[in-house]
Amino acid sequence: MNKLSLAALAVPMLLSATLNLPLAAQAQAPAAPIVRGLPDFTDLVEQVGPAVVNIRTVERVRTGIGRNGPMMDEEMQEFFRRFFGLPLPGVPRQGPRQQEPQEPAEREVPRGVGSGFILTADGFVMTNAHVVDGADEVLVTLTDKREFKARIVGADKRTDVAVVKIEASGLPAVRIGDVSRLKVGEWVMAIGSPFGLDNTVTAGIVSAKQRDTGDYLPFIQTDVAVNPGNSGGPLINMRGEVVGINSQIYSRSGGFMGISFAIPIDEAMRVSEQLRASGRVTRGRIGVQIDQVSKEVAESIGLGKPQGALVRGVESGSPADKAGVEAGDIITRFDGRVIDKASDLPRLVGNTKPGTRSALTVFRRGQTRELNITIAELEPEQTARRPSQRGSAPPKASEATQVLGLTVTELTEAQKKELKVRHGVRVEAATDAGARAGLREGDVILSVGNAEVRSVRDFEAAVAKAERGKPISMLVQRGELVQFVLVRPGR
Repeated sequence: MNKLSLAALAVPMLLSATLNLPLAAQAQAPAAPIVRGLPDFTDLVEQVGPAVVNIRTVERVRTGIGRNGPMMDEEMQEFFRRFFGLPLPGVPRQGPRQQEPQEPAEREVPRGVGSGFILTADGFVMTNAHVVDGADEVLVTLTDKREFKARIVGADKRTDVAVVKIEASGLPAVRIGDVSRLKVGEWVMAIGSPFGLDNTVTAGIVSAKQRDTGDYLPFIQTDVAVNPGNSGGPLINMRGEVVGINSQIYSRSGGFMGISFAIPIDEAMRVSEQLRASGRVTRGRIGVQIDQVSKEVAESIGLGKPQGALVRGVESGSPADKAGVEAGDIITRFDGRVIDKASDLPRLVGNTKPGTRSALTVFRRGQTRELNITIAELEPEQTARRPSQRGSAPPKASEATQVLGLTVTELTEAQKKELKVRHGVRVEAATDAGARAGLREGDVILSVGNAEVRSVRDFEAAVAKAERGKPISMLVQRGELVQFVLVRPGR
């Protein structure tokens, strides 16, 4: 029997062996992979492409050319007259103080190229704020080569969203998609003008959602090729809906390196509605400085899992201060919506209209509390001041504090007033475990575990009750900010 016939017989033998496997073994066999064809973007391009525009910006620059030629100061003109006997070419002969006034001319200088997309048939166009920032003139070109001068309706640098208006009607407009339906791994497409190449189409997949690269924006991360000039263009799903605005890339070379970011369209639409209504964006604020909650801190204070926003400081007289929010609180809900991570809070508060009365859920010393707060309008941040350290009481140490390498003292009434605290003890010296945890002289310990510290005696009692060998959680104020510190006693 030749090799070919042996091989031919081997195949049915192998199949029969597989078919004769016990049912349990067949059930454990890996499922066949789902194979699908690659998507076809041609219909999407025809559908959405006409609503994508090219945006060019122009800046007017004053030049030194007037009606008398090159501008030159009188001393330089006098120098040429004395040593050469002739006036400069293009400059009329005259006395040193009789020169006609110069009239600086202006010339238009191209600033950059970007992209955008038509929101409404009557000419509202969305793009990035950085595309039109500083422009004296904005020119919008449609796919049919018509060009319009655009008026900047408004721009918001915090979210990098801008809206411009062109005087036209019957324009093709995009359809807005639902970002909540967008899934990681889903195919998406971008249309824009990279490097000035109009109507360039690129495609890829959604790499991640909720990327924290800004205070107010949870970006969509994709691997769609995006380059300078794509800014402001749409990110489109396979239903032909806009789900984002291409805004940023991660790059060490200045060009695309496989990671790009888009502003979620729901966030952008909220901003655009305010820009179209008033030309500016109004955001809410409550007056707190916040930080993430670590896993170790969450476990040590009984919160369970790391979630919420740790309040490190409360601005005096702010809505949070008036509502009773304290440094060390962990805000876990805002208006019933869960705060999974600290960055969720400023987005939710920022999207709330000033004057609105909202509900806060805070975790404080092992218990959950409900507070009511009236949202104020966002204003520039205030710089925290470092507290003065004058008038400290004499240091006092104990056996309990020696375990942590901490020497603490009572706070005087003057210090409490200056530090804006109602209770706590001041760290006079930190060595060993305390120093390793990052504590230093001048820090104020507000609580140990979930026990409030009102005196040195309270501090010693709380340390004495702590479980031996486990990290001790302390709420510490430094300057006007607080944070949780885990002190691991030496063995």
